[in-house]
Amino acid sequence: MDFAFTEQQELIRKEVAALARSFSLDYWLEKDRKAEFPWDFVRAFAQGGWLGTIIPEEYGGSGLGVTEACIVLHEICAAGAGTSGASPVHFYMFPPMPIIKHASEALRRRYLPKLANGEIMMSFGVTEPNAGTDTSRIQTVAERRGDRFVVNGRKVWNTLAQEATHILLLARTSPRDPAKPFTGITLFMADFDRTKITARVIDKLGRAAVDSNEIFIDGLEIPADHVVGEVGSGFYHLLDSLNPERISTAIEAVGIGRAALERAVQYAKDRVVFDRPIGQNQAIAHPLAMAWAKLEAAEAMCYKAAWLFDNGKPCGAEANTAKLLAADAGFEACDAALQTHGGYGYAKEFYVERLWREIRLYKIAPVSQQMVLNYLSEHVLGLPKSY
Repeated sequence: MDFAFTEQQELIRKEVAALARSFSLDYWLEKDRKAEFPWDFVRAFAQGGWLGTIIPEEYGGSGLGVTEACIVLHEICAAGAGTSGASPVHFYMFPPMPIIKHASEALRRRYLPKLANGEIMMSFGVTEPNAGTDTSRIQTVAERRGDRFVVNGRKVWNTLAQEATHILLLARTSPRDPAKPFTGITLFMADFDRTKITARVIDKLGRAAVDSNEIFIDGLEIPADHVVGEVGSGFYHLLDSLNPERISTAIEAVGIGRAALERAVQYAKDRVVFDRPIGQNQAIAHPLAMAWAKLEAAEAMCYKAAWLFDNGKPCGAEANTAKLLAADAGFEACDAALQTHGGYGYAKEFYVERLWREIRLYKIAPVSQQMVLNYLSEHVLGLPKSY
């Protein structure tokens, strides 16, 4: 059993870490303060070829695995970029997975090279205000009219809708059948036509630099050849991206926790009270040590899950467990870091409060901790389904 990175993976880690750390903590503080999208950061990663990490080589990407994508996202977060830096890169890696796996060759050749080089930006339209976790109950409808579909409906929590040029959109193409509730749902790749789509920004707790939105779709026309995969099978095509996304968000949470821990440890060494560094006190040292231990354990589960996925093995339990452990470990690390700073932890200029605000998201998205426990209870322990 070998836990070491390969030579290529170690090179990726070093190069991404150097690039991510070339953007200072003040840069991210300013982006958060102004709610300004980090375009120069995204362009730097596009120029470095990192946006196409998992896109196959024949479509302009690097053709690497989820493990390498996790290395990229971990180093972005560990550099202090938080979700403000991770989310824009994340959206070039995992939402396109159904296109890679299921789209026609024409769609792949049309869109994947442009995603790999950052020429286009894609939002992801799945969640709806009246459906929540039960995707079978989405109400956005796509009606076939000749050689195109016409879409009407609403989506919520659309990331990047203010910046996006395109949208990967899930809509019902036939009524819900209670016997087969997840059939009749279709996945589309469409232009983000702002004459037909209205995006309203959601003012939220953290990650102000990367917009979240509610969108209203009124008569959006999508050519029939822009269906991703088979009509009516869109939900099942999405499943290919669920485990990789849970693994990637887990490793992002670990990276954010590490960034906060790094700040806290240095502060605990430098801050002197009662003629001794505060890190000499066990009430300070022990929570930081525990945070480190939990981050290590969560990271190990992340890379186990990534290895299983990349080697074509079942990884649902491991991907969900990684997300569960990492969300908790990352938040606890950020909370311990804020507490270590005392009153200064509450001040923006010490940086950890932004990480504390941003890391909280991972207990909710892309799946809540409670739904992960439901999955493990049913699919691992064999207990009766609770919902």
